Amino acid sequence: MDDGFLMEVCVDSVESAVNAERGGKVCAGRIELCAGLVEGGTTPSMGLLQVVKQCVRVPVFVMIRPRGGDFLYSDREVEVMKADIRLAKLHGADGLVFGALTEDGRIDTELCTALLAVCRPLPVTFHRAFDMVHDPLVALETLISLGFERVLTSGCDSSALEGLSLIKRLAEQAKGRIVVVPGGGITERNLQRILEGSTASEFHCSARSARDSGMKFRNPNVAMGASFSAPEYSIKVADVAKVRTLNAIAKNIL
Repeated sequence: MDDGFLMEVCVDSVESAVNAERGGKVCAGRIELCAGLVEGGTTPSMGLLQVVKQCVRVPVFVMIRPRGGDFLYSDREVEVMKADIRLAKLHGADGLVFGALTEDGRIDTELCTALLAVCRPLPVTFHRAFDMVHDPLVALETLISLGFERVLTSGCDSSALEGLSLIKRLAEQAKGRIVVVPGGGITERNLQRILEGSTASEFHCSARSARDSGMKFRNPNVAMGASFSAPEYSIKVADVAKVRTLNAIAKNIL
């Protein structure tokens, strides 16, 4: 980030990654690469990472999350996470993103220490597992002591706007020892209020719009996922216009 706010866009496709970079020229940008955004983000395929790295020049941070749901992981899931970290590094990841909790809602320091060791020397963000902790102020100090560079949070609420007061408190407590990144429900309608109210220097968003599928033949009686899944014939992608609007709002706050 040369000047102003750094905008991180979470994406789950090459098209979204390219659009995020095209819209992000106002500020230095970063991409969080995921699969399964309907579940809050899971580990993307290494094929997706390889092609995204060929198509964009902004840093690409890779989500390491073996499944949706909670952040209490089994021994076998941990082995999957370690393997995915090694592969992501091999295929050009610029940073990693993960989170892990204990059953009583605290940061799993033992597991995080082990995963951080596999991630190094790349920078690591603790993701919104943070929003499920028992005591966020204590959890923040734990993340600092472990050596995370960033923590992504909606302020332990349904959106960054709803959790704004806690995000500000966390940023004040951090005192530059860790970057507190607001994320969750950030749009062009609330970004200015969130940035001004949180004193954040970075923010996280998806900036997506729905685009109708190019399929002409459609079978309305079949769905590929559960009842809560996204419509089969609508694709959500990062919207260049939205990314540019969010960047312009951030720039104008300076």
